[in-house]
Amino acid sequence: MPTYILLSRLTDTGATTIKAHPERIKEVNQEIEEFGAHVVHQYATLGAYDFVSVVEAPDLTAITRVSVELSARGSVKIQTLSAVPIDDFIGNLK
Repeated sequence: MPTYILLSRLTDTGATTIKAHPERIKEVNQEIEEFGAHVVHQYATLGAYDFVSVVEAPDLTAITRVSVELSARGSVKIQTLSAVPIDDFIGNLK
């Protein structure tokens, strides 16, 4: 299954929600599953992004839905990156 990196920044609304209900993070991960994707790894980070998530999704349509659905809520801004395993990347160059 293709891998994607989601770089997430909380909005003021999202930060307020997470502070009051930190378990909301795991609830959103369950919702991502309902969209047909799977959170493989997730990290809270300091700096430009609040969270880095490694997500598998069957195709671009599924990960687009995840990004749009979550962003439309107004609690997070997401940058989605396609991740290519290094061996595949090298093989594609040959």
